[in-house]
Amino acid sequence: MPSDHTVKSFDEELSVLDNSIARMGGLAEAQFAGAITALARRDSELATSVIAADAKVDGLQGEIDQRALKALALRQPMANDLRTIVGSLRIAGELERIADYAANLAKRSIALNQAPVMPSVTTVARMGELVRAMIKDVIDAYLERSVEKAREVWRRDADVDEIYNSLFRELLTYMMEDPRNISPCTHLLFIAKNIERMGDHATNIAELVEFSVTGMRVREERPKQDRTAFAVVEPPATRGGRTGSA
Repeated sequence: MPSDHTVKSFDEELSVLDNSIARMGGLAEAQFAGAITALARRDSELATSVIAADAKVDGLQGEIDQRALKALALRQPMANDLRTIVGSLRIAGELERIADYAANLAKRSIALNQAPVMPSVTTVARMGELVRAMIKDVIDAYLERSVEKAREVWRRDADVDEIYNSLFRELLTYMMEDPRNISPCTHLLFIAKNIERMGDHATNIAELVEFSVTGMRVREERPKQDRTAFAVVEPPATRGGRTGSA
C-alpha cells in the first residue's frame, strides 16, 4: 500500500494541476473579455495586446501537459484520480482553443476599425458577455467538482445559439441592403461564429467536469440551437413590395 507520504505527495500534484487549470482559465477568460472590449470600443491597441497574450495560455497548456503526463507515468492512477488527470489534459486543450478564438476575434476587430460602426456590434458584445460568463462558471464548476454548476453552464449554450441565429440573419440582411456593408458584416459574422464556438468549448468542459466527477458521460442530447446551416434569408423588399431591380 502507498505510504501517507506518497498519498500526500500525489494529492499535492493534483492540487497543482487544479491551480494551473484555474490560472489558464483565468487567462483565457481575461483574453476573451479584452477582445470583446476592444471590439466594442474600437480599441486596436487593446486588441493587439490580446493577441500577444495568447502565448501565455499556450505556455500554461504545455506545463499542464507535462505535469499530467508525468503523473500518469509515475503514479499510474486509478478511478477518480485517473479521470481527474485525463480531464485536466482535455480541459487545457479546450481552454487553449478558447484563447485562440479570442485572438482571432481581436484580429478581426482591428480590421473592423477601418470601417464605419455597425449597429450589430452591440449584440455581438452581449453574446460575448454570455459566453465569458459561461467560461468563468465552468472553471468554477471544475474546481468545486460541481456537476450541478457544470450542467447549468451546459444548458446555457442554447441561449448563445439563439443570439447567433438572430445575428446571422441580421448581418446577411445588412449585406443585401448595401454592398458596402459586406466587408464589415463578414468580419462580424466570423466574430460571432468564433464566440459561438467558444460557447461550444465551454460546454465541452462542462461535460468533462461531469465525467471527471461521476465517471458517466452526459446522456442527454446537447441543446444545440444553431440553425444557420439551414437559414433562408429573403432579399429586402423595395417600394411597392417588389424585390430586386426593375
